[in-house]
Amino acid sequence: MTRFTAHDDLKHAEFVAADLTGARFRFAKLEGAAFEQSYLPRAVMRGVDLSDADIDGYVVGLKVNGVEVLPLIEAELNRQYPGREHARSQVLGEQRESFEAALRTWSVTLDRVATMPAGTVDQQVDGEWSVAQTLRHLVFAVDGWVRHGIQGLDGAFSPIGLPFSEFDDEAAAFGVDVAATPSYEEVQAAWADRVAQVRALYDSLTREQFEAPARRLPPWEPETRSLPVWRCLGVIVNESWEHHRFAARDLDELERRRLAPGT
Repeated sequence: MTRFTAHDDLKHAEFVAADLTGARFRFAKLEGAAFEQSYLPRAVMRGVDLSDADIDGYVVGLKVNGVEVLPLIEAELNRQYPGREHARSQVLGEQRESFEAALRTWSVTLDRVATMPAGTVDQQVDGEWSVAQTLRHLVFAVDGWVRHGIQGLDGAFSPIGLPFSEFDDEAAAFGVDVAATPSYEEVQAAWADRVAQVRALYDSLTREQFEAPARRLPPWEPETRSLPVWRCLGVIVNESWEHHRFAARDLDELERRRLAPGT
């Protein structure tokens, strides 16, 4: 067990790929600490102060004061974003409409970006993806789950797609240039093209094809794993909703900073 005491000054310390399994923090001050891409299942927190804490992640089974929070969170997000509740639906029409609802939501946000100061699409907040980078990641997701996976296409990946960080080292083998700096116009064109392809796929699918196993899965998935087409497309719809939420959150923050007194 890792043990830190009051004599250890961990202010501004950075743990990268550190294994702190079983570590115990007691009377620790972690104000302003950031946990990114971290593995915290079964973490236990007792008597903690989480005032103004901000958590995004996989929180299945998370309990706060004895109440499982995920169902409450999901219900509120579905209330805020009608159509989101069917993102992973096994019913073809429901899932297709959820995708269209996500696109309508994105359209409103991209119209908003167009009215903001020049360069906003490339601005990051606290190291998170910018709007342009987010769209590039959605292009990458379609390339992996739809073009490479469901359709089995060779050369499925756009060079300007943006992979999740854990796949950066492998991405080049599939034609992805993680160092690419495309213009926003190129990003918009690539995303519009992928949207059209997903729509065309939905139009072509029968219920039987929607429920059948996908031809293959993205290269980051285990080769032995098999998923039905509806699950694979559901990833795209869910990604569209979730990454929109992140983008809108960061645009709100950029707006707040721009309007803050003294800035």
